[in-house]
Amino acid sequence: MFSFYNQLVRPVVIVFAKAPIAGRVKTRLIPRLGAKGAAELHRAFVREMLARLRGDFDVELHTDEETDAWGEFPVPRRLQAAGDLGQRMHAALEAALEEGRPAAMIVGSDAPTLPRAHVEELLESGADVALGPAEDGGYWGIAARRVAADMFAGVAWSAADTLVRTEAGCARAGLTVRHGRTWYDVDDRASLDRLMGELRGD
Repeated sequence: MFSFYNQLVRPVVIVFAKAPIAGRVKTRLIPRLGAKGAAELHRAFVREMLARLRGDFDVELHTDEETDAWGEFPVPRRLQAAGDLGQRMHAALEAALEEGRPAAMIVGSDAPTLPRAHVEELLESGADVALGPAEDGGYWGIAARRVAADMFAGVAWSAADTLVRTEAGCARAGLTVRHGRTWYDVDDRASLDRLMGELRGD
C-alpha cells in the first residue's frame, strides 16, 4: 500500500502515440518515405521518446488502438479515450489527476530530440496548465495540475494557432497558463531534413 502511494505522488508523463500502421501515420512523409517507411519512422520516434524519458516521474504509453509495438519498454499501457484530440487529452489528464498525481503531462512522438530538461521544466511549472510550444504553432507537450471540461473548446488541431487557441480556452475555463521552452516537431519534409542534418552534425 505504501509503495503504491509513493508511486501516485510522483508526476506522470504520458506518451500519446498511434499504432504504427502503414498508411495511417506520418502521412505527410509518405510521398518521400513510402507508407511502410513512414510507419517505421513513427515507430522509431516513439521508441526514442520512451528511451529519453527518465526522471523523477512515471511514464505511461497511451495508444489509439491495441498494438504490440514498443513492447521492449516496461511501462504501463492504456488505450486513449474516444473523441477528438482534445477530448482524449482531457480524459487522460483528468484520470491521472484523479488518481492522485500531483501533475500529469502528455507528450507526442513528433519531437524525438526533445531535451529531457524541457519536460522536467514543464512538469515543475506552478501553473494549472503549462504548454511546451512547437515552432509550427502547436505544442510538443502539455502539463496540468488542474483541468476543466471545456479547456480545449474551440481549438483547431494541427493548425498554426493551436497553441494560442489552447491558451485562450484554458483561460476561459479559469485555468492559469504558462509556457515552457520551444522545440520543433518532425512531421514534414523540411523538418525531417532538419533532423537528419542535425544527426549528421551539419
